[in-house]
Amino acid sequence: MKTALYNLAHARAGDKGDACNVGVIARRPEYWPILQREVTADRVAQWFGDWCRGGVERYELPNLQALNFVLRRALDGGGLVSLRLDTQGKTYGYALLRMEVDVPDDLAVERLV
Repeated sequence: MKTALYNLAHARAGDKGDACNVGVIARRPEYWPILQREVTADRVAQWFGDWCRGGVERYELPNLQALNFVLRRALDGGGLVSLRLDTQGKTYGYALLRMEVDVPDDLAVERLV
């Protein structure tokens, strides 16, 4: 079964110059293995497409049941030079939560969206 990542996780995002930092945190412990399997650096890079012109790095924080992604060259130069509406990458977390992921049919997932 497929569901929006939003139903499994929270997200927080922000800028570091021209890089965007996106944290994805499991809503429940049973969702953590799904995040590890489904939300890869490659999928995140594909999801953002041309909005991320550099590489995507993924870091696991198992004690927090969270993933952290660094999207290089994702903010069109950063807050002071970019002409984008979101120069600090705050919406990237919410954008990532729209990505669909596969979950086992027997897993109880509360649909929030």
